[in-house]
Amino acid sequence: MIKKFFKVLWTWSLQDYWVFVWSKTSVDEKAIATVHEIQRRYKLSAAELADIGKAIKEVGNQIGDVGDAIKGNSRRGRPKKK
Repeated sequence: MIKKFFKVLWTWSLQDYWVFVWSKTSVDEKAIATVHEIQRRYKLSAAELADIGKAIKEVGNQIGDVGDAIKGNSRRGRPKKK
């Protein structure tokens, strides 16, 4: 009776655990590392694209000043203190 208990215990807990642990191959580990690298690069790329969007918006805001500069008008900006 005790042997059956230990056999069931071994079959359902430790054996499954060790099969899982030893089934990890270098291919699996490389695939997991690749997924993590892709996620990291995606986050960095998204942050850079957000920065580019802000820069383009700023350029768009300043384009109106080019025409005034060509006409010879003074720069708009903070008023001088009197």
